[in-house]
Amino acid sequence: MSGRSRHERDLSVPTLAIVGAGPGMGLAIARTFGRRGFDVALVARTKEQLDALADQLGREGVAGRGQGPRRRHRRTGVLAGPAVPAVPGFTSAAPSEVAVDNLQPQIEYSFYGAVTAAQAVLPAMREAGTGTLLFTTGGGSVDPVPMLGNINAAQATLRNWVINLNEELDGSGVYAGHVAIGVWVGGGAVGGAPVGFPTATPEQIAPLHWDLHENRDRPEAVFAA
Repeated sequence: MSGRSRHERDLSVPTLAIVGAGPGMGLAIARTFGRRGFDVALVARTKEQLDALADQLGREGVAGRGQGPRRRHRRTGVLAGPAVPAVPGFTSAAPSEVAVDNLQPQIEYSFYGAVTAAQAVLPAMREAGTGTLLFTTGGGSVDPVPMLGNINAAQATLRNWVINLNEELDGSGVYAGHVAIGVWVGGGAVGGAPVGFPTATPEQIAPLHWDLHENRDRPEAVFAA
């Protein structure tokens, strides 16, 4: 039996922090990393959602726990940023209809949230010389869909920032990667894909996040049908 204390053992376990954790992509990413030895810290707006997700992971043998959105986790080895398609209850707009009132909420939700999450853990990652930052957008950030002009613009801003950040971090031991999901995320708790639109489950997509973290051989990956 090891002579290390419980605290020392805990420090040896890599931690994945998921910001904006939910029952779709967030849960699938938690499972993917948790089954590979990661402890999972979940960040969401409500305690009820955090407790439900942590309980679900626990039943599956994954060490997961909730934490408040303002708490910083200095041992975070991997940060997975918000993996949501748009502001809840959003109104989409064609490029010619994009205006401040339908664009600003998308930027605040997608881009500002990601920047805030990164700044909570990046200084400690740089100090340690290791860490991974992963952010997810819809496929329109790479290949725009005109009917989602405002959402595409906000998520393309996030994509540009992540790729630039990865360039800046080159040689530091910290990696930033971007995943663009070019399908409708269905199955499980999420559904309602438009007729004829390609679909995939969160469980099919999440391994791509692990691949970027593990290999660090490119700044982004696109999941397509």
